[in-house]
Amino acid sequence: MTQGQTALELAPLVLAMLGFVGGHFVLSWPVVRGRLVAALGETPFLVVYSLVAAAFLVWTVVAYRAAPYIALWELGAAGRAFALVVMPLALVLAVVGLASPSPTAVGGERARDLGRAVRGITTITRHPFLWGAALWALAHLAANGDAAALILFGGMLVLALAGMAAIDHRRAARLGEGWRAFADRTSATPFAAAAAGRVAVDWRGIGWARPAAGLVLYAVLLYAHRWLFGVPVLAG
Repeated sequence: MTQGQTALELAPLVLAMLGFVGGHFVLSWPVVRGRLVAALGETPFLVVYSLVAAAFLVWTVVAYRAAPYIALWELGAAGRAFALVVMPLALVLAVVGLASPSPTAVGGERARDLGRAVRGITTITRHPFLWGAALWALAHLAANGDAAALILFGGMLVLALAGMAAIDHRRAARLGEGWRAFADRTSATPFAAAAAGRVAVDWRGIGWARPAAGLVLYAVLLYAHRWLFGVPVLAG
């Protein structure tokens, strides 16, 4: 197989990831979002947004499965060990983020009392789910050193990290002084606000049930990975 043929076989995955990542930013861009919401209404817009994202995600998965294997790096056991260590934290952050109300979550732009929002996981980071996604992508980049993995997980990493800045920008524009007060007491980078003395970590507000659910999900995925994704995580 020539290099040209190999690159051509990667093209569907590149296009799918560009659509998935780019679609998030384009549809969330205030000018585009504002016009679509004005034309469709808030709920229909969210339905369209979700359908577009889901369509590109399905295409991405199909294209990734069909992509050729092109080795770029090989970390071996060290890469797998890194993933095994990082993934519990990634899933805890993702689960706690999804299960906790926050001005940065979907629909958070309608938040009113931002002072009360500085509690629970937001005292660690105001973007827990996106940090979970970023760590998930980083872990899988370490464990999979091929071109298709770089496109897929690298694209997800870019989406997660750039998404934090994009959300902060949109919330600041829409929520004004309330957002600035919230942002002053929180941080995008985990523990940065606590380390600076701007907030005390609210361990009680985080609780134990949501982190425990994240660890249970980790255990399930660890042992079901072979059947769900065709890759035995604990292979030697």
